[in-house]
Amino acid sequence: MKKVWMTLLVVCFYPVIACANLQLGSGLQDSMVVQQNKPLTIWGKAPVGSVVSIRADWMQTAVTVKTDEDGNFLGIVTVPAVQPGDYHPHTIEVTDGVASTVLNNVLIGELWLCSGQSNMQFSMKEVVDAGNEVAAANYPNLRLLNVGLNFSATPYDSFSGKWTACRPATVKDFSGVGYYFGRELQQRLDVPVGIIFSGIGASAAQAYVPQPVLAADTMLNRVYLQPYLNGPKSKEKIDGGFSFEKVTRPYLLYNALIYPLRHFSIRGVCWYQGEANRKERDCYTKLTQTLIQSWRQTFEQNDLPFYYVQVAPYFLEKEDPTLADYAFFREAQEKVSVLNNTAMITTIDVGEAKNLHPHNKKPIGIRLAKTALNRTYGQLNVVWRGPQYQYLEVSGKKAIVHFEPGTTTGGLQTDDGSAPKFFLIAGADQQFYPAEATLDADKVIVWSDKVKKPVAVRYAFTNYAVTSLHNGEGWPVIPFRTDNWTEPTPKTD
Repeated sequence: MKKVWMTLLVVCFYPVIACANLQLGSGLQDSMVVQQNKPLTIWGKAPVGSVVSIRADWMQTAVTVKTDEDGNFLGIVTVPAVQPGDYHPHTIEVTDGVASTVLNNVLIGELWLCSGQSNMQFSMKEVVDAGNEVAAANYPNLRLLNVGLNFSATPYDSFSGKWTACRPATVKDFSGVGYYFGRELQQRLDVPVGIIFSGIGASAAQAYVPQPVLAADTMLNRVYLQPYLNGPKSKEKIDGGFSFEKVTRPYLLYNALIYPLRHFSIRGVCWYQGEANRKERDCYTKLTQTLIQSWRQTFEQNDLPFYYVQVAPYFLEKEDPTLADYAFFREAQEKVSVLNNTAMITTIDVGEAKNLHPHNKKPIGIRLAKTALNRTYGQLNVVWRGPQYQYLEVSGKKAIVHFEPGTTTGGLQTDDGSAPKFFLIAGADQQFYPAEATLDADKVIVWSDKVKKPVAVRYAFTNYAVTSLHNGEGWPVIPFRTDNWTEPTPKTD
């Protein structure tokens, strides 16, 4: 019932003349991937009063639906599970009794949505060793869909973009993180994988949240929605043209880039965003959690997996190793993961201190994939996170950092065997000093001659520390602080 209601809702926003020809919805194309073991929605337009027949080659009998008074139709097709190694191409025929459309080379497998801002959009032609990586990207059973940029003041029903098989020519302009994520899944699961990218650089999280959802929350309404609605920009006619300001406006990207995808049955979401909201704290945590919950409603999956990437270290044009405002923002990001069926990927070891767009995207995509393999696909032997701080023990002048059991798989180590860096220690005066540190099995012992009675320890809790401390599987220690002291007021320039 809900899917039919949502289709009619679009008609309310966009009244149209009844369709004279059979047309399928955006993204229903040759070479697409449909999610196994979940319902497949086939939607579109046909002459008013038509009976539309939908039949996939795996079905014994067709599904028939009738168009509504505006010529819209929507049918649900059952999709079977596939076995590893099954790359058999399928066909789906849709006919209204007069015209027919056949979708060819359709694969059944796993379908994921990737979204966010520039570090998710960052293309394969820009990654580390791009020439070799792109040339080797010949994976015909990995399918890619790049959704064209658009903006809309009201929910929009279509999008531009074409499904393609992953080849060097098609992957070079596709998301690097999305490609490495999809490739890892495809190789580990041995089934077809489809990756949809729908996002844009410089975009803010509020741009991806529906207007009614922002309005329903007191904080989000005050911080994000009302300043826009009460300002002159909300009175402008919205078109598809890009501007750095437009991609921060509330709800416009949701309407044009996420809502039109709602009929797809997806397995989960990968999200890499945050730089545009870096000055926010509690409101960003709430905003992102609300985004997740609203997308789960949009895709009608209350437990839709949502795996997101923490922003990488960056000096923010201020070469001061003591500044920590970006660390406090990363902490706000980490708090998002208290929401069910979410997980955060840390990039603290693969960033570039003076580059907002680090080129090493492969570890990020692979970490997202390993998180999905463990959390979504039940491959519990796959390590999916780094050492997570658990508690602090103080013994004399030394502080002993303990990590959550199971997160130090393979033991703690540094890349070159040297002593761990980027630890800070403080006493009751809340003054932090650079600390010495040494590894003791699965613990880290921290001290400084300037702190006689340790009270708190911080690790990589500055703007641009690029770390080398990780577990035996290569997952970095997640930045942390043991205190709950108030964030200092930012210095004015």
